[in-house]
Amino acid sequence: MNHTPSFLRRLRGANNEGILALVLIVLVIGMSLANGTFFTLPTAFSILRGSIVPLIFALGVLVVIISGGIDVSFAAVAIFAAYSTTRILDNGLDTVGVLSAFVVALLIGAALGAVNGAVISRFRLPTLIVTLGTQGIFKGALLTFVGSQYIADLPSSMAALSTTNVAEVSTQNGQAYLHLFIVPALAMAFLLSWVLRRTMFGRAVFAVGDDGEAAHRAGFRVARTQMIVYVLVGAMAAIGGMFYVIMGRSASPQLLVGSELDTIAAVILGGASIFGGKGSVLGTVLGVLLVQVINNSLILAGVPSAWQRTAVGVLLVLGVGVQAVTARRRRNRRPLSAQPVPSEAIA
Repeated sequence: MNHTPSFLRRLRGANNEGILALVLIVLVIGMSLANGTFFTLPTAFSILRGSIVPLIFALGVLVVIISGGIDVSFAAVAIFAAYSTTRILDNGLDTVGVLSAFVVALLIGAALGAVNGAVISRFRLPTLIVTLGTQGIFKGALLTFVGSQYIADLPSSMAALSTTNVAEVSTQNGQAYLHLFIVPALAMAFLLSWVLRRTMFGRAVFAVGDDGEAAHRAGFRVARTQMIVYVLVGAMAAIGGMFYVIMGRSASPQLLVGSELDTIAAVILGGASIFGGKGSVLGTVLGVLLVQVINNSLILAGVPSAWQRTAVGVLLVLGVGVQAVTARRRRNRRPLSAQPVPSEAIA
């Protein structure tokens, strides 16, 4: 009997991944009973396809949140990198190939991420305020200096990937397609999980998010870690932006910005602490799937799209609320000797 609590803790997971997986399973079963078309291969492939870009964005946001920050500019970085690259290829450089296009987008995304990282690490400003400001700057620069026109026909090297699938299955409910980009998205998830758990950089990210001052005293280079984090997020956002443009078969500077809520909600629901120092790739993957399943369920139920954003917002508030209550309970459980002494008592 003594092993039961420890078994349940392992089943729950360090970041409540087990609970999230259970909620996801219950939701899928409930929707399948309510709507027979939900539990089908085309629907499953549609949810997975719809999760590709949000997953890449969420992985980047996960790193930022673990480091104790928040980034709301990743969508602006994504469309800046993807749209700029599309314009470059559309203006006579389509012969460079799709791999070179991704390299260009990565460089643009990393450069924009470096702007965030430099300001935050150098001046120690609030990350939300900085990224909120750079979001507007990047969007304005894109419309002013790059272009504002809608590109309906992608360059041939990019368009060739639009209809490339890793799986195509014929079912009684129609054709089921799973896009090729699911492979690099999952590969990025596995790679980031390894980096966070097995490398000194991963340890530094958790340490900085848990307590920046303690991390500095322990020998971690806080400013450099923050710089690398935002460069990494910018590069990942660029990849997500390229995937979005290619799968959508069009490019517009008006895309993506405004969808940050779903991504941040997925990361928080996945167990990442808004206070920093806690989070996992597995939880983030489950959080992304949960948000996509909820959105898909509401669509099948005929719920207007405005209520979909409401549902995600409610989930985000609940997720943050649960974290706040849990943190308060942990502080109350600490022995008096471990609690900080008020300055009035010292005086």
